[in-house]
Amino acid sequence: MARRAPEVHLSQEQRQALVALTGRRTTAQALAMRARIVIAGAAGASNKQVAQDLGADPATAGKWRRRFIERGVDGLQDEPKPGVPRTITDAAVEAVIVRTLESMPRNATHWSSRAMAKESGISTSSVQRIWRAFGLQPHRTETFKLSTDPLFIDKVRDIVGLYLNPPERALVLCVDEKSQIQALDRSQPLLPMRPGQIERRTHDYTRHGTASLFAALNAAAGDVIGKCYRKHRPAEFKKFLNEVERSVPAGLGIHIVMDNYATHKTQPVRDWFAKRPHWHAHFTPTGSSWLNMAERFFAEITERQIKRGIHRSERELEEAILAYTGIRNEDPKPFNLKTAVEQRASQFRSGCSTY
Repeated sequence: MARRAPEVHLSQEQRQALVALTGRRTTAQALAMRARIVIAGAAGASNKQVAQDLGADPATAGKWRRRFIERGVDGLQDEPKPGVPRTITDAAVEAVIVRTLESMPRNATHWSSRAMAKESGISTSSVQRIWRAFGLQPHRTETFKLSTDPLFIDKVRDIVGLYLNPPERALVLCVDEKSQIQALDRSQPLLPMRPGQIERRTHDYTRHGTASLFAALNAAAGDVIGKCYRKHRPAEFKKFLNEVERSVPAGLGIHIVMDNYATHKTQPVRDWFAKRPHWHAHFTPTGSSWLNMAERFFAEITERQIKRGIHRSERELEEAILAYTGIRNEDPKPFNLKTAVEQRASQFRSGCSTY
């Protein structure tokens, strides 16, 4: 007769701990399988039945059943593997971390792995492993900008509310201008990309004038109304507002998100808005243009069209910009506003907004 598997008895705390191991996303798959084996064994299943149900080997099912009976939940963890013991003590690791965080080398503004290795008396690779384990990157730095706008909170709530819960029968348009876009042509022809060789171009260029792109991004649908002008004065801004007015459906409220550029607040522009009560202007806080989703569109068109484009005249530049906008509007996609806002809100709660 086959030997009967030992019975598994679970306390309430043990059952809760095992169920948590099976449901937690960060649990290793092997550990989750061991917890399922024990739970099935506690329900009265034999090792063979457990193996069939869970797709495991019967010997494996018996092993973890015995380990649990002998050691409890801790017995499901892997035993220490044999090998050469580490030579760097916890005190040495702590010393490297403290030195990295609280001191600077005599001849530099930040530590390098080689300098830290020389200072600490351990290998460069060991320093790199310690830094990697504790998420330290002395060679990197980021900048941040804090808004000094006294109405920062009110303006953020106003604009975020428009993005996440727009008014009924209204459009939310993010309006901005990308000024001084240069029409550049390289001094020599490009060397095109070939197998094993990236595209190459000369470092110097010829400038053929500039253009300014005015854009109104539909926050909900993702389509863009774009217009190019040679200058970006209040007169051009009013012309662009008239262009937007002709392009949007009649009978809707228009909510415009803008930054605090002086052109947006001149008296002619104020008078233009005063004659149109269904238009509502919302200004981003000072130093917080990241709240304007038109900036996302400008980053996109810069990367995909302007940065590497060859334009031999202002007209070529304007045609390329408007052509890109037209193609994009054939299949518009809104930016993930909720994700962007949540990321910025998280950065604000931490005390800064990274630029």
